[in-house]
Amino acid sequence: MRIETSAGPAEIELDKPRKAAFLLLLTPGSGGGVDAKDLLAVRDRAYELGGAVARVVQPYRAAGRRAPGSAVKQDEAWLEIVADLRKRVKKVPLVQGGRSNGARVACRTACAAEARGVLALSFPLHPPGKPEKTRRDELLACGDIEVVVINGANDPFGIPASTDATEVAIIPGQPHSFRSGFDLIADTVTPWLQRWSQ
Repeated sequence: MRIETSAGPAEIELDKPRKAAFLLLLTPGSGGGVDAKDLLAVRDRAYELGGAVARVVQPYRAAGRRAPGSAVKQDEAWLEIVADLRKRVKKVPLVQGGRSNGARVACRTACAAEARGVLALSFPLHPPGKPEKTRRDELLACGDIEVVVINGANDPFGIPASTDATEVAIIPGQPHSFRSGFDLIADTVTPWLQRWSQ
């Protein structure tokens, strides 16, 4: 489906059970797609637990661009997408997340979206080789909301400190873009998502 936003149309893949227990929104990194294996692993597990899962191609990607541009405009469009999807999947808890740039968006907008939690896959703590340019403030943007971070042990974008999230899980031997460990990713998110599947 397509959702019109102030930044252009977004494309959505929505997997929805007859009666959803929660709504999980996932979006990829700036150069990736919604069929990334880590996103699909999370989608499959969330759906098994009774969740509706929307995989979101943000407007800049739907338009064929690799760079998201203005964070303010990106976040505004994201919140418009959230509002539209919450009308389609009503009266259930919202959890949002993504990988890399998508994780940044999910963290920055969590409070405004009234999300119950954030899943940050491969959160890019800093540009490669530039730890002084930290994005820690984005990770902590919503204070009390639970954030689960899953990063590869060899991620050149850095790994958040365990004290900066509810949980920081490390996938052994993996770079920024996971090549394996998808079962471990799914198992890590399971207990966290189960609280909304009751």
